[in-house]
Amino acid sequence: MYSKAEKSKIRKDFWTAFGQYMKPVPSAEGTKVNWPNYKTGVKHLFFKMKAERDFASIGIEFTHTDLELQQLYYEQMEAFKHILHDTLGEEWQWSMHHEDEHGNLISKVEKTLHQVNVMSQNDWPNIISFLKPRIIALDEFWSNMKPAFEEL
Repeated sequence: MYSKAEKSKIRKDFWTAFGQYMKPVPSAEGTKVNWPNYKTGVKHLFFKMKAERDFASIGIEFTHTDLELQQLYYEQMEAFKHILHDTLGEEWQWSMHHEDEHGNLISKVEKTLHQVNVMSQNDWPNIISFLKPRIIALDEFWSNMKPAFEEL
């Protein structure tokens, strides 16, 4: 069993390692990017990566508190669903107005890898191998589609 401080340190170490691993990878536009803390540049629209004790996930989250606006962003993303899935090379799960771990209603599009544990360094290569191609593909998708969301 890990203490709260140990869990926090292990998670921090994982994200630091992931960031260092991804550091030489430029964005689709050829610029430097902080991959673990990817900034979409659109308010209330985030690319979220998680590494937990029983799964890792990556997704697009729409967090606007105005549920009609949140739905508008979600539906705009749905309009690009085929482009997104073609860029990713796989289909992801879609969920509108889903309650997050803090009780907030969000909408999201995500992919999850089960049976990995960020607390085990032996699982880190699997988690990184899961996250890396997907965040790069999301960046490629976003470099083309961001203008459609900036106008909302």
